Amino acid sequence: MEQSNKISDEFYQNLGKLFYAIAMADNKVRPSEVEKLHAAVRENWVSLEDFKDQFGTDTAYQIEIVFDWLQNEEHEGSIYFKEFSDFYREHKSKFTIPIKKLIWDTSNKIAAAFANKNKAEVIILTKLKILLDE
Repeated sequence: MEQSNKISDEFYQNLGKLFYAIAMADNKVRPSEVEKLHAAVRENWVSLEDFKDQFGTDTAYQIEIVFDWLQNEEHEGSIYFKEFSDFYREHKSKFTIPIKKLIWDTSNKIAAAFANKNKAEVIILTKLKILLDE
């Protein structure tokens, strides 16, 4: 069970990196993008599994924790898209069709949160689509 939780934590942490990369595609994370992320975590990701971290918090909140931490660091999103891509390729079995759909839907909501999707967001969404279709 310990190993399962570890992978689950890592899984959600890497989703936090991906969603940060999507929001940061145009070099600025906007409050509306953060709101969409938090809503998606509560509405979709928390109910996905019943894993809790060592503090008894649903592990899906790792998405928000990592996203918020990266936002404070203000690094380029492309770094984290690559980290997510590497994780995805190493753990493909964790990414079922429903999970991929949820990743895609969440990414689109974040990208469209501020004045719809701009060119940079369309480019990163295209890269994500190609990755998820591998």
